[in-house]
Amino acid sequence: MITVEELAAIPLFATLQPSDLAQLAQVAADIRLGDGEYVVHEGEEPSFLLVLSGKLDVMKLVDGIERKIGERAAGKMHGEIPLMYGSPFQAGGRAAGPTRVMKVSSRQFHAIADTSPEITKAVGDLARERLGGLRGIAAEPHPAQVTIVGHRWDAACLALRHFLASNQIVFDSLPSDAPDFAARWQGPPVAEEDLPVLRLADGSLLVKPRPREVATRLGLTTNPCLEEYDTVIVGGGPAGLAAAVYGASEGLRTLVVEREVPGGQAGTSSRIENYLGFPSGISGDELASRALRQARRLGAEILITRTIDAIDTDARSITLDGGDVIHGRTVILATGVSWRRMTIDGFDRLIGKGIYYGAARSEAGVTQGLDIHLIGAGNSAGQAAMFFANHAATVTLVVRGDSLEKSMSRYLIDQIHGKTNVRVALQTEVRGVDGDDHLTSIDLVDRATGDVRREVCGGLFVFIGADAETGWLPAEIARDPRGFVLTGEDLVKAGRWSQDRDPYLLETSVPGFFACGDVRLGPVKRVAAAVGEGSMAIAFVHQYLQRYALLPPPAVVAAAMQAPAG
Repeated sequence: MITVEELAAIPLFATLQPSDLAQLAQVAADIRLGDGEYVVHEGEEPSFLLVLSGKLDVMKLVDGIERKIGERAAGKMHGEIPLMYGSPFQAGGRAAGPTRVMKVSSRQFHAIADTSPEITKAVGDLARERLGGLRGIAAEPHPAQVTIVGHRWDAACLALRHFLASNQIVFDSLPSDAPDFAARWQGPPVAEEDLPVLRLADGSLLVKPRPREVATRLGLTTNPCLEEYDTVIVGGGPAGLAAAVYGASEGLRTLVVEREVPGGQAGTSSRIENYLGFPSGISGDELASRALRQARRLGAEILITRTIDAIDTDARSITLDGGDVIHGRTVILATGVSWRRMTIDGFDRLIGKGIYYGAARSEAGVTQGLDIHLIGAGNSAGQAAMFFANHAATVTLVVRGDSLEKSMSRYLIDQIHGKTNVRVALQTEVRGVDGDDHLTSIDLVDRATGDVRREVCGGLFVFIGADAETGWLPAEIARDPRGFVLTGEDLVKAGRWSQDRDPYLLETSVPGFFACGDVRLGPVKRVAAAVGEGSMAIAFVHQYLQRYALLPPPAVVAAAMQAPAG
């Protein structure tokens, strides 16, 4: 506990009366940090922080990379800008060695500072001085880590953009036919047959790179650090990332294996308006980006661009592509689902060239000023329509049914009706698509009359439901006829549970193997539900490990969490 005598020795509080010092001592938190621990993270609510001993490094996320932008030695304060301007923390505070920090809430600080104008003036002067430093950082040129050169309608370029954005890599996209290409391109001549080409920050070029090569060159984690983990999470969507956050925060050696990019299908949702805690809404890729940073900060390993070749449920071993074998005391299946595919003639030829499944924010640029169409009547389609309405000339929702009310939330329907450039084509289907190197038009059929009309289309986005792709799982893991994994009570009903005890709610037919999120058989397919199940899965993992005495000693856990990232 911080004493009145300690407070009286701090110059900032020299003008406070003994009664005010006593009140401050009563409300101040005495926080003791180990090396690398955070006292506050960027984006948290305002508060007053003062370093009593040790040192804080001031950390800020710049272009997706956390940078040290300053430090606070003993006797220095942190949080003056949020206090004075009522804003969240612009930068976090991380201990550089053993550090002791005094923390007072914004409300309590202002109540005490009101009795001493000198304190308010001192904090205000410092806030203005440091605000200038933040402006300088914002004004600095921030070179991209990667420059992509290729054709606008090239599916490979689209995949690379999505991969980089999902992994929080800052990049520039330079169309090879751009009028100012010669002025912007500073590398050697690029042959048409070599596209797409990536230029890295060090000037090196990657010709037609595959995601694994890009990930390796950028220092992303593609190889496991350990041979055995307390829990191995298969899939890096909302459910998998939630499990990673809770698993790592509770001391479990946690590994996530993701075959593509973190975020899963939710990462293609352009706006989620009804997610708890985000009154202004949040995009799927932003939600995934935050969860990814959180999981990594807490110590979870995230392997990307890795697929699973085999799972041995008896040995609890997982064989990754390339032959790496890891063992998991428990396994959490969070593979999500994949967008259901259209079977229209010529459709597959134009995937990535004007036709897309889902709608990530990174695709907004390809719709600028165009007339686009969305197929679907669910919330994902409605969210995408609202997002693209800010970029496209017109947005048309193509709906097979006779109303939106049967499948879309009321708030979205009201918003759609309020957008002048969004129209809804009910009882309508896409009959055909047309275009050479990219989509130019589509044929729509009126299901009531059979009339067919052709409309100009600069982009077609598909939201027609999803399927579970679980055929690669071993036969021991029970699924329903559509491929969704059975868990809990559904296992008992299907006669696929063989243990003496009841299965845990999210446990599969293999004890110690769990499933959460959309891949699990269940009536609710929502991002919030997936996140909740991911956290619940960790609770069941703990129960299972404790029941069978599989938890390693605390010293082993501590050593594993301090191991360097791969």
